Amino acid sequence: MTNKDLANVIFPNITKTIDDYEKEYPKRDLPDGAIVSRFAPSPTGFIHLGGLFQALIDYTIAKESKGVFYLRNEDTDKSREVDGAAELIMHVLNHYGLTPDEYEFDGKTVGNYGPYIQSERKEIYHTFIKHLIEIGRAYPCFCDKEELDLMRENQETMKIRTGYHGRFARCSRLSIEEAIKKIKNGEKYVIRFRSNGNFDNKFEFDDLRQGKLYLNENDIDEVIMKSENMLPTYHFAHVVDDHLMRTTHVVRGEEWLSSAPKHIQMFEAFGFKAPKYIHTPLIMKKEGNSLRKISKRKDPEARMSYYEELGYPAIAVIESLMTIINSNYEEWHRDNPDKKFTDFKFSADKMSTSGALYDLMKLEDISKNIISKMTKDELYDESLSWANVYSESLKKLIEKDPEYYKNIINIERVQEKPRKDIGKYSDIENLIWYMYDDVFNQKEIEYEWKNITDTDEIKRILDTYMSKYVDLSDKEKWFNNIKMMCDELGYASNMKDYKKNPENYKGNVADISTVLRVALTSKSMTPDLFEIMSLFGIDRINERFSKIK
Repeated sequence: MTNKDLANVIFPNITKTIDDYEKEYPKRDLPDGAIVSRFAPSPTGFIHLGGLFQALIDYTIAKESKGVFYLRNEDTDKSREVDGAAELIMHVLNHYGLTPDEYEFDGKTVGNYGPYIQSERKEIYHTFIKHLIEIGRAYPCFCDKEELDLMRENQETMKIRTGYHGRFARCSRLSIEEAIKKIKNGEKYVIRFRSNGNFDNKFEFDDLRQGKLYLNENDIDEVIMKSENMLPTYHFAHVVDDHLMRTTHVVRGEEWLSSAPKHIQMFEAFGFKAPKYIHTPLIMKKEGNSLRKISKRKDPEARMSYYEELGYPAIAVIESLMTIINSNYEEWHRDNPDKKFTDFKFSADKMSTSGALYDLMKLEDISKNIISKMTKDELYDESLSWANVYSESLKKLIEKDPEYYKNIINIERVQEKPRKDIGKYSDIENLIWYMYDDVFNQKEIEYEWKNITDTDEIKRILDTYMSKYVDLSDKEKWFNNIKMMCDELGYASNMKDYKKNPENYKGNVADISTVLRVALTSKSMTPDLFEIMSLFGIDRINERFSKIK
């Protein structure tokens, strides 16, 4: 009996050949240098920061080269699949503007290289596995878990490298007749790739981030098809899919670098050219004086939903990740403030050679800068869109009087140096609540008085202002009136005079302005006081001042 007989026993219904699939999935008609990249997550939970980090690189290199960025759903591990995860993956990509050119979602397929869901590609995998069996590069393995555990224990006792290799690969020595007999007897089996490597030999591997590396050859007879559902393992599906989908660049975490020898070996077994690899650094966070890998279990910022829930603009998250993707991105962005991140020329060799530190403070700064440049209408639309999902209380404030809300968020926005106190949409309510009388009246107000704390003196300042100096017709006149009131009440209207002879005054114009600000808002730090007063109007100002007792 021959290997073909064995292959036909295992896959009696597979009639196609790998040549048939080569014709079905021809090389893509793309410009020279165009990159075909993919984001290939497993639907096993939420999208994490490292996943978006890789997807962003995939998207950037494809768009910059006029290539193709596609989504492949790697759902072969059915035991870990989570309901709704596929929908979440597409939502996150769309939210961050990384919409794939090709995908399969909600019954719709876009692109000619699908199916883009691995569990729908079973017949393709079986065809390629059948081919490996026919040429003697794959075989059925009947070892159960207990046998494999015992083998590992013996290897550890003998201090031998663990794994199904060499003399430990017992089923690799089964005759074809023995294997067929076991299959016909109904014994459970997996399919293993037959390695021809020697672990003591090294081969040259070119990683686009780390350069030339010398890795040990693979000698493990890796499982390529599981017994459950006869679906392939990640290692085998990666080789078949990325070849047929004509992927030119594979972006994945550096934890996969140790698997590169087995993947290269499988590509070579088929005579396929392997794609180029970019093994990305781990995403790190600072904890005290040390760095550690961001944990999907421990760190809320590992979840992409964290940023959406807090209301960071999507582009702020993208920009913050771009700064750790390439060391020269920030300089490029300063020199090209009006260009999009997709215009940036990504260089794998400019990635961190160690971990990539993700700094939430930097994200906050980037986000403040982006929000500060929004028009009031843009900020209105974005914040309302966020509030519709995440904040009923802010939604009510916005919808109560949209124009009033726009005027509030527009304070100090249309000027050379716009305000930068809003870092995310969830900040807004805490920054504007005092502008709404019904909210203000319901709160137990704590006034942030500074240098002037005597209640009688505060009331004297407020009464004097309202009776003699309130005027909102012009900002310059408004401020001059405050200075005139300072002179009347014994405060320095000129800061230089106060600094020269502070003993001659009860305080200064800043102290007076703070009293007016705190009495109106309860806060000692707010945006421009004149603009706030103008939005209130004299009657509402008087009403607020009257609450000071």
